[in-house]
Amino acid sequence: MSEETSARVFRGLFVTGTDTGVGKTVVTAALAAALRAEGQQIGVWKPVQTGTALGAGVTDAERLLQSTGIMERPEDVAAFTFPEPLTPMLAAKRAGVCLTLDGLMAAGQTIMNRYDALIVEGAGGVAVPLTDDAMMVDLMAELLMPALIVAKSGLGTINHTLLTVAMLRHRAIPIAGIVMNDGEQAVWKTDPSVAWNAELIERFSGVKVLGRFPSLPRSSHTHMEILIQTVRETIDLSPVRQALAVQNRGGC
Repeated sequence: MSEETSARVFRGLFVTGTDTGVGKTVVTAALAAALRAEGQQIGVWKPVQTGTALGAGVTDAERLLQSTGIMERPEDVAAFTFPEPLTPMLAAKRAGVCLTLDGLMAAGQTIMNRYDALIVEGAGGVAVPLTDDAMMVDLMAELLMPALIVAKSGLGTINHTLLTVAMLRHRAIPIAGIVMNDGEQAVWKTDPSVAWNAELIERFSGVKVLGRFPSLPRSSHTHMEILIQTVRETIDLSPVRQALAVQNRGGC
């Protein structure tokens, strides 16, 4: 890989979650849409996705494109899509595909080269098995991008978030911040822990919580203007801008 190409590969932000279904896609889309509205040449990349086949408009990659107005083919944003709702390693095996870190990186090269920076959405959490010998965190380490953690707002999130922070630090992956996400349910109405979870996560992790993304109807997830307004009102975007603007110094 040339020095110029290598420099482009590592400029971006990797959005990971504390679990599956915590709202990585809507947060990724909202961040990308808001930054693109500021004039930044930001792209999106979903290295691997499982659970639904392309074509119905409901995969993460298709939702990211619908929500941001980015004109790309879904198969370029997510070159590896498997229909079974399994961890990427198992879903790929059952589809007769052998995933490798080199193959994932190569598949993303085209989308990487089209933009100044990428917001990359992982699958599940950092310890999800990705290949026969690698987890999602290994891809994150290979990319050398800072991480943004999306965590649910409600009960149980402290443990999951602190463990995610610990694993990222173990691999020396910088953390841009944490976004709490209410999800599609108005959790604050029934879960008293929501009032304290962000404060406790900051206290015990030392990582800044950038804000709390509110519950939005599923129908709003592809309305770009709603996402832009919501993320601007609820999330501190300064650390995200900084993470995307700073060029990492590592190489391949």
